[in-house]
Amino acid sequence: MSFIRTLRGDIKPEELGFTYSHEHIVCRPDYWVQKGADDLLLDDKEKSKKDVEDFQRHGGQSIVDATAIDYGRDVQAVKEISDELDLHIVGTAGFNKSFLWDARIKEELKPIIGNYETYAEWIDQATINELTDFVVREVEEGLEGTPFKAGQVKFGTGYNRISPLEIKTLRAVARAHHITKAPVHSHTEAGTMGLEQIELLKSENVNLEYLSIGHMDRNPDPYYHEQIAKTGAYLSFDGIAKIKYAPESTRIQCILDLVSKGYEDQILVSGDTARKTYYKHYDYGLGLEYIIAKWVPRFIDEANQKGFDGEKLIQKFFVENPARCFTFKK
Repeated sequence: MSFIRTLRGDIKPEELGFTYSHEHIVCRPDYWVQKGADDLLLDDKEKSKKDVEDFQRHGGQSIVDATAIDYGRDVQAVKEISDELDLHIVGTAGFNKSFLWDARIKEELKPIIGNYETYAEWIDQATINELTDFVVREVEEGLEGTPFKAGQVKFGTGYNRISPLEIKTLRAVARAHHITKAPVHSHTEAGTMGLEQIELLKSENVNLEYLSIGHMDRNPDPYYHEQIAKTGAYLSFDGIAKIKYAPESTRIQCILDLVSKGYEDQILVSGDTARKTYYKHYDYGLGLEYIIAKWVPRFIDEANQKGFDGEKLIQKFFVENPARCFTFKK
């Protein structure tokens, strides 16, 4: 039996439709609260909802919210947006990356996690099996004690390094994947350490066809992308609109390079829209509508000019590939 697990329950893969594969909708990361970084706090449900509504109005049907527990997710608010707009949202169990783990654990989570003060303390003192059990519960019972279940499991690593605690969470997530069959997503810092993540996952006997690797466009290296694609993993180009990192022409060329090598079935596209200044209804940014309304037509045009079928590729990146990538196969 194959299904995709959303916050509103399990659906058939063909019900997912046009999907952004990596976004953040409502979250208040304590790490950024402590640093006074208001731009990184998506803390107004109604403003977030308006941006999601823009995406939906242009034909969007589903969003994968990649916010893990250590990034201050608001499960209830995101579930309400899903219900109010009748839009599928996939939640995320697991962890982000080690530099965020100085964040304080909310008091209401301590009965679930244990009486630890910070995520670093929890991850350091808990066993891999205990962390695995926690991730499994978030997939099979619900996120943070709610009845709303995660549809993927996540781990992350730092820039050009993987710390011992990140290895620990990677192994816990890999083992939770084996128990639940949930798809696996990884955070890479600036697109680095993807191949090293893969070697660690291989040591945990993870089938890499269950894996999507984030932020590949932050490291626009076609050779590197090809080495990852050869393993069977999905590559997530999830920095669309972030021109401070690279122009869209670079991202599009990297994607088309993979397509030309036969890897079009392993590409996901999204925006990782995690700042107020990226959102239209918080601070006049391009918003969640940008990819579907403006980037997609540009991609189709460029792809067609280079001899590809742009519309067919968009169908793969936003419909067919997410439907496979985020499926539980039991």
